[in-house]
Amino acid sequence: MTTERKARLIIDGGEPIEFPILSPVHGDDCIDIRTLGAKTGYYTYDSGFLSTASCQSRITFIDGDKGELLYRGYPIEQLAEKCSFLEVAYLLKNGELPDAQQKVDFENIIKRHTMVHEQMAKFYQGFRRDAHPMAVMVGVVGALSAFYNDAHDFSDAEHRSISFNRIVAKLPTIVALAYKYSHGEPFMYPRNDLSYTANFMHMMFGTPCEEYKPNPVIVHALDTIFTLHADHEQNASTSTVRLAGSSGANPYACISAGIGCLWGPAHGGANEACLNMLEEIGDVSRVPQYIKRAKDKNDSFKLMGFGHRVYKNYDPRAKLMRKVCADVLQELGLENDRLFKLALELERIALEDEYFIEKKLYPNVDFYSGIVQKAIGIPTEMFTCIFALARTVGWMVQWEEMISDPEYKIGRPRQLYVGTPKRSVPPLAQR
Repeated sequence: MTTERKARLIIDGGEPIEFPILSPVHGDDCIDIRTLGAKTGYYTYDSGFLSTASCQSRITFIDGDKGELLYRGYPIEQLAEKCSFLEVAYLLKNGELPDAQQKVDFENIIKRHTMVHEQMAKFYQGFRRDAHPMAVMVGVVGALSAFYNDAHDFSDAEHRSISFNRIVAKLPTIVALAYKYSHGEPFMYPRNDLSYTANFMHMMFGTPCEEYKPNPVIVHALDTIFTLHADHEQNASTSTVRLAGSSGANPYACISAGIGCLWGPAHGGANEACLNMLEEIGDVSRVPQYIKRAKDKNDSFKLMGFGHRVYKNYDPRAKLMRKVCADVLQELGLENDRLFKLALELERIALEDEYFIEKKLYPNVDFYSGIVQKAIGIPTEMFTCIFALARTVGWMVQWEEMISDPEYKIGRPRQLYVGTPKRSVPPLAQR
């Protein structure tokens, strides 16, 4: 980053006050206003932090105008096509892709950490069977700190690495147990002979009655979903994890906070909302009337799964998921399924209709990933759990980057107070 250029601020005709301009590797320049309060007694107001860079990061970069997503400099398209999810996890954690031996070693480490403490199974019994699985995950992931508290010196790189390996390994088990508990099915232990994603499917869909044999097409599809959701720069849940972690909180508690944030329908719940929308539309014959409603500014109906608040062009993840979606539907013989035909008709209209093209309301990754997960047999209420499973890699890497940054401080946003001015408390008789 360069700091030779300066931005000059003039307040009420006074002398100019200079602030360095920082130039990133990719993206927009940033004005360094860390000394603004000390120099001027003023602070910036930025609701939602839409114009504020909260940190320096080397992990992920998004160019919304170009429709570009990079993990450690690598385009997401190349990573999804050429690498497994665990290779991507290694990349995000270490900054470089693993060689053949590093890949094997890392996979073996993760495999050895997939089991959870046996007492954690009793945790699930404390929840109602009809509890939302994200509620279960918030509780269970937060509880990990009560079972695995031997590596708690987070200034030690080895301790941070142990925490990373543990939670990345255990999240598939935790998600699968939540699914099994809600369905009243017996818990399945992990299998070390399977890949990360195939093992997750075994724990989700397998039973003690017979050996579960994962379908390679489905394994690839789910592994791609994991890769595409592994990280996404400084979004709401990642910022939550960083803010929680800035206090020195246990990383398991930080991830639990991130899961809670992800649960919101404006964030990770979007693919669940998309499937609910398809159920509401119900049939291909009703698509025109719902398209008409989506175009009506006075109608509360929103077309879920289209457009993205970051990508002003086609979501690069959606391009990949579109192909995966087609492969899965063909493999499972679901090309003529009611909901899937409905989804494909919506996609066709969105890609051809001038209204959608002009507003750049292209199908996003949530649209296709929801269809794929539905086809696989994952219940709608589990969609956000799958998202959390994948994003845990990014959260942990972002947490570690923050913890190891010599400039890191506890987060303390300012506010613009607009409440009642200072006043005195009147006696009770005068109120």
